[in-house]
Amino acid sequence: MSQEATKEPQPATPAQPAKVFAGAVYECVRCGTRTTQEELAKLPEVKCICGYRVFRKARPAVVKQIKAV
Repeated sequence: MSQEATKEPQPATPAQPAKVFAGAVYECVRCGTRTTQEELAKLPEVKCICGYRVFRKARPAVVKQIKAV
């Protein structure tokens, strides 16, 4: 008998959690409720409290200003 047939199967590696960016704020398209990436990651599915599943990334209130060259 070959040794390959007697080897036990290796356990599957656990799935790596998605990388979470600090400060990412998302807004529900229907009701406008704002939530963070961390709060969405805690839920079993990405869904707003109103039941809608479409979010958009909210822009920061402060606009970056750069000097012209």
